[in-house]
Amino acid sequence: MDLAYLRSHPQQLPTFLKHQRIRETPVAGGSISAAARLTLDDGASLFVKTWPEQASAPTPEGFFTSEAAGIDWLRTPGGPPLPEVLVALPEMLALEWLDAGSPTKAAAERFGRELAIMHRVGAPAFGAGWPGYIGALPQDNTLSAQAWPQWFAASRLLPYLRLSADGGALSAEDVAATERLIDQIDGYGGAEPPSRIHGDLWPGNLYWAADGRAWLIDPAAHGGHRETDLAQLALWGGAPELARILDAYQEEWPLADGWQRRVPLHQLHLLLVHTALFGSAYRSAVRQAVDTLLRS
Repeated sequence: MDLAYLRSHPQQLPTFLKHQRIRETPVAGGSISAAARLTLDDGASLFVKTWPEQASAPTPEGFFTSEAAGIDWLRTPGGPPLPEVLVALPEMLALEWLDAGSPTKAAAERFGRELAIMHRVGAPAFGAGWPGYIGALPQDNTLSAQAWPQWFAASRLLPYLRLSADGGALSAEDVAATERLIDQIDGYGGAEPPSRIHGDLWPGNLYWAADGRAWLIDPAAHGGHRETDLAQLALWGGAPELARILDAYQEEWPLADGWQRRVPLHQLHLLLVHTALFGSAYRSAVRQAVDTLLRS
């Protein structure tokens, strides 16, 4: 199997893998999927993700095809580069292989401008036309005409607050404080029409490649608020050259007044996802974001 054949017959990839007709090397693929590098007969490499064999549940419906749809939807003229989708099947996703590089000031500035261009393309509504996932959790992508604060509260905060409370990751006091914040979400301003966003843009999903550019990977793409992507880039130590990314973004498409105040609000979505998935280890980060917002 070579790359040309794969592009014409993507459904054949599982069969070739099953019969060990392709060289396969396990690689790091994140905390959810199993990942491998595949080397084809013509020397081309692929990055393939599958549901872990040891997982207690089967592959969620639409898990890989939704990611593929999001990648293709985010690909916009002048926007950030995204890997080519070569195979998108219910049981696997295969993408072009990207060789790793190092962050540079020039790549960061270019990415900041490209991200603003992608965001500015916009979306028809908040949500998306495919099933949503954030990590291994479902995410409500029902298309919505609500204003951003109400949509964000109902579809991106409350579901993961409930999961976190049910799992014991947050105390009753934590939940009450977060609910107070959600009740006053209108007071933080910043409502905008939906942008075309990555949706899970923590620093690990910004891939600095050998071609000297910063690529988007592993999206949870949907129509959302552009400040969400930028706020997530600042999580867990922040992306390399984050100040240059933000400056270049602002030159391309300035952010609304008060955006710095809203950073913890936009980060709260991903923080609650982490308490829902991984438990109380992330409780203090949730509480810090909530308390910062309630004091502001």
